[in-house]
Amino acid sequence: MPSRRLPRASLLLATLLLPLATACGGDAQADSDVTLRVGATGWKVEEAVLKFAHLDDTPYDVKWSLFQGGDKQLEAVRAGALDLASSSEIPPVFAAADGKPNFKVVAVQLGATLNQEVVVPKGSKVTDIADLKGKTVGYVKNTTAHYFLYELLKQAGLKWTDVDAKPLLPNDGLAALNGGSIDAFASYGTSVITAHQQGATTVGSGADILSGNFLWSAKDSVLKSGKQKEAAADLIARISKAYAYVRDGREAEFAKVIARNTHQPLAQAEADLVAQQKQRPTRARTVDAAATASEQKVADVFTELGALDSRLDVASFWTTDLNSELEKAL
Repeated sequence: MPSRRLPRASLLLATLLLPLATACGGDAQADSDVTLRVGATGWKVEEAVLKFAHLDDTPYDVKWSLFQGGDKQLEAVRAGALDLASSSEIPPVFAAADGKPNFKVVAVQLGATLNQEVVVPKGSKVTDIADLKGKTVGYVKNTTAHYFLYELLKQAGLKWTDVDAKPLLPNDGLAALNGGSIDAFASYGTSVITAHQQGATTVGSGADILSGNFLWSAKDSVLKSGKQKEAAADLIARISKAYAYVRDGREAEFAKVIARNTHQPLAQAEADLVAQQKQRPTRARTVDAAATASEQKVADVFTELGALDSRLDVASFWTTDLNSELEKAL
């Protein structure tokens, strides 16, 4: 059959339009001149809860990208690939450790500290943290898992050097745990949920160690752009309102969304959601001295651990620049 070719002008136009079509998601606002590139960890729960609460009709484009951890989100911000990152208190500490961060922590999202655990595989003889002495323990480096594992070891009278600590990404850690190359794994979120589905049991929890402060970090350029700044405040506020919508008697319905994305039984998804929102309802708040001090405590622990070369002043990469806009949006 003879080949069919587009006229040269049409082919050029199609080539130019293809990246644009690829970049625009299903919910993108085509007439918007503002875009926020936003990170998510584990699965795109923030995008899902906005859609569930009918708050995804933003007057700006949001391009969500998925990462295995908040540390990877901050790496993307440093590389210029993300505008807004969500993480625990730990990743910004390491992202700013070189003294030249291109981002600022602009808001705090209070959240549950459940599913932050040290787990061991089915059949393990390890029953508590003290039993980990001399064992190989995987952990997700520069994240909450790194922090609570260190604190749990201290509480059990152990030093970091009393275990063979192996830094692993969540998926790699799960594979190593199931394959027998590590004796325990400190992780969070969907990786812990999956581990339990595969028979793992909990020997230590970070629930009462972690503050529950999850941070929104914005690239410096966002704060210099009035439109992006307003969009960032609006998005953070919308997520807070979306969770309030879920808590208003809709936990069972949103649990269906969670179960589809995390591949866990619906009953378990609902139980986890209810427990999380009971422990610490997800909501945003502005930057204040208490939140900054909380992360300073975390940074000092990593200095003590030797993970940071010298003491880091976290106030140097926190700002109240978004407070006014966020208060209005909330």
